[in-house]
Amino acid sequence: MTMESVDAVEVKAEETQMTEVSVSVPEEEKTVGKVDEAAPKTVEKSSSYREESNFLSDLKDNENKALIELRSKLEEAILGNNLFKKEPGTESKEEQPAAAEEKEKEPEATDGTAQEGEDKQSSNDVEQPGEVVDRDITLWGVPLLPSKCAEGNGVILLKFLRAREFKVNEAFEMLKKTLEWRKEFKTDSILEEELGQDISSVAYMNGVDREGHAICYNIYGVLENEELYQKTFGTEEKRSQFLRWRIQLMEKGIQNLNFKPGGVTSLLQINDLNNSPGPSKKEIRIAIKQAVSLLQDNYPEFVARNIFINVPFWYYAMNALLSPFLTQRTKSKFVFARPSKVTETLLKYISVEEIPVQYGGLKREEDTEFSVEDGGVSELVFKAGSTTTIEIPAPEVGSTLVWDLTVIGWEVNYKEEFVPADEGSYTIIIQKGKKMGSQEGPVRNSFRNNEPGKVVLTIENNGSKKKRVFYRYKTKNCSSF
Repeated sequence: MTMESVDAVEVKAEETQMTEVSVSVPEEEKTVGKVDEAAPKTVEKSSSYREESNFLSDLKDNENKALIELRSKLEEAILGNNLFKKEPGTESKEEQPAAAEEKEKEPEATDGTAQEGEDKQSSNDVEQPGEVVDRDITLWGVPLLPSKCAEGNGVILLKFLRAREFKVNEAFEMLKKTLEWRKEFKTDSILEEELGQDISSVAYMNGVDREGHAICYNIYGVLENEELYQKTFGTEEKRSQFLRWRIQLMEKGIQNLNFKPGGVTSLLQINDLNNSPGPSKKEIRIAIKQAVSLLQDNYPEFVARNIFINVPFWYYAMNALLSPFLTQRTKSKFVFARPSKVTETLLKYISVEEIPVQYGGLKREEDTEFSVEDGGVSELVFKAGSTTTIEIPAPEVGSTLVWDLTVIGWEVNYKEEFVPADEGSYTIIIQKGKKMGSQEGPVRNSFRNNEPGKVVLTIENNGSKKKRVFYRYKTKNCSSF
C-alpha cells in the first residue's frame, strides 16, 4: 500500500564505451559483445552480484539485438524530430505556406504516386535541411542521442527494455510516453520546488544497503494522525500535491545513482506499515492507484527490492487487489516481513550499523559516539541454553567506555558489570540483570572507570533457539576530552 511499492525495481545497464550509432546499424553490430578495457569501471563484476549485469558483454544475443534496435529507433526519432508529439501550429512560417501549396498541387494518388508518397514520408524520418533538431535531449542527466556515445545511455535504455521484456517497440513507446509525461509534469524542474515540508516524516532517504543502494523509507504510520492525513489526502488537490512531493523525493534519490557501467543504478525501498491507515480510507486508495500507474510507467527498473515490514493481515488482501496492476517483474521484487521478523529480514540486505534503532539496528540519527572511523560491528552466535560474555578492556584509569549491543529477537537475560583488575576491589553493577523481551530495542550505555579493569556484558540464552548478537564499543581516554 505504499507509494513506492509500485516501482519495485532492479537495475541494469550497459558496458563501458558506446560505439557511435547512426541510422544504419551494421557497424555497431561488429562491436557488440566487446568491452573497452580502457574505459573506467566503478564496480568489478563478481559472482555475488545479484542484479542483472550492466555490462554489454554479459547480455544475451537477443538482448544485444534489442538494444541495437532500440538505439537505432531512438536515433531516427531524435534526428527526425519525431520523439515528441508535435503540437498544432508549431511548424515554421516557411513550412506552413509551402505545405499548403504542395497540397493544392498534389493530384489524386494513384497506385504509383501512393508508393512515391510513402517514400517521401520515410525520408522525413531523418533530419531535413533547415529543420532545428534538439540533439541534447537527456533523461536523468544522460544524453539520449545514441551517437553521442554517452556512457550511461545503454544503462537507461536497458531499463526500459527490461521493463518490457526486451520488446523493442513496447520499450520505445514506454520511453516516449515517459518523456512526454516528464514534459507535462515539469519533472526536470521539480527539484527546485519547495514541497512537502509538513510531511517529510512520511518518506525520506537514509543510508545504503550492503550493495550500495540508497535506501528510501516510507513510514505510513505517521498518517494515523487525522490532521496530517487530511492535510495530505483530504482533497484531490492535496493528493496531487502529495504525489508531486513523492516524485520529487524519487528524483532526489536518483541524484545519488551512478549510470555508468557497474555503478549502482537503483534504490532500495522499505515500507513500514505499522499503524498505517487501513483499506477503509478511500483517499489513500485513490492515491495508491494513481501512484501505481505513474511510478511503474515512468520509473522502470529503479528499485532493486521493495521490502514491506510490520505487515498487518489486512495488507495481504489489499496486495491481492493491487496485484493485477503490477507486472510480474515488479512483484518478484517484493519482500514481506511480519512484526516479529523485521530485524531478521532487514539484515539480509542491510548491515546492522545501517539499520535504524527503531528496527533493531545500531544506527542513530546525528550519532556523536560512533562513526565509520570507529570500525565495524562484531557478531557472535551462541547456542540455546548457553551463556556468553563480551569483555571491554579498560586498562587506563579515567577512560570512558561506550558500547552498543543488540540481540536479534532478544528473549534473553542481560546484565552489565565492571570487574576491577585488582581482585581485592569490588565488582560494580552497571546494569542489573533483567529479562529482555522480544520488543526491546538496542542497548547503548557507557561507564567511566576509576581503576583498571574491564566491562563485562553477560547474556543468558534460556530459550530453545540460538541467538545472534551484534555489538561494538570504543574507549575514550581522558586525554581525548
